[in-house]
Amino acid sequence: MSAATAESLVRHRAVYENWRPPVVGVALLVPVGPDCLAVADLLGTLMLPAGGVYDGQTLEEAAHRVLSGPTGGLQLLRRVAVDRVQARRREIITHVLATAPTTADVVEELVYRDPRATIRVMPTPRVIDRVWPRARPRILVGLQALAIGETACIDGHGVQDAHDRQPRDTPIGVCALSHRPAPSPPATVRGFDDHPDPKES
Repeated sequence: MSAATAESLVRHRAVYENWRPPVVGVALLVPVGPDCLAVADLLGTLMLPAGGVYDGQTLEEAAHRVLSGPTGGLQLLRRVAVDRVQARRREIITHVLATAPTTADVVEELVYRDPRATIRVMPTPRVIDRVWPRARPRILVGLQALAIGETACIDGHGVQDAHDRQPRDTPIGVCALSHRPAPSPPATVRGFDDHPDPKES
């Protein structure tokens, strides 16, 4: 067996080896009134409004790019959750940011980054029932963390308080909106803007 073949076999078996930069994105938890949420309807698939964090951007800058408006967009409160998904070649990290409660009239003026999608206001229980499955824990955990003033970390091992988790390649404690990824090519966030949940082949 040649060295190249052996290396190829090892690479094939190491399906969770992070040899590519992580995909980093933001998802917005937007309460509307006392019991509704604003969600993105992408061709019939409901999800939280989301987008990529580009090299050098803060989370706040990325969030305002996701949903913009004539009055400066939504008022961001804080980060309520960090969702980590281990893909085949790299990790996908989604920071869930909560906004201050808003109204349906304000939501109607917002512009979503993806022109294919429509921003809709729906009762929270209906959203949870119909939302894209990957977004469901982000909503449930995000709402709970917002209510108790904490930041949660969602990963393959369950849900943890961010204070109890050791940081890896991105800070996850309760913080100002100030994540700046390590320098990497713009392609590291391309999948986040193209699809609701980028998957690695």
